[in-house]
Amino acid sequence: MDARVRTGLLYDFYGPLLTERQRRFVELYFGEDLSLGEIAAEFRVSRQAVHDILHRSEMALEAFEAKLGLLKAYQRREALRGRLLELLERLKAEGLTPAQEETVKEITALVEAMGREGD
Repeated sequence: MDARVRTGLLYDFYGPLLTERQRRFVELYFGEDLSLGEIAAEFRVSRQAVHDILHRSEMALEAFEAKLGLLKAYQRREALRGRLLELLERLKAEGLTPAQEETVKEITALVEAMGREGD
């Protein structure tokens, strides 16, 4: 997984645990794609200060993930959900009785609802 994508996902899970300043810098750099120089100018600090805050923020996000594992659990759930949907599609393709079709529809709806909860 791309480092920027990973940081974005970690931020989605753990952003509220960062300081307000860290959150703002991460949002500007990763979310709004501002450069270190642009952020430095906006906050009247050096580019090195921006870099340091971003680095500490990423390290904090990784530390939260190491302790809590929310991203890993999310990725695992999404993989399992995807596999369940694949298996349901295979069942549909095999030709089912009307009762089985209703069961497959209900299971499909439940699996899809599980995915929407985390969104």
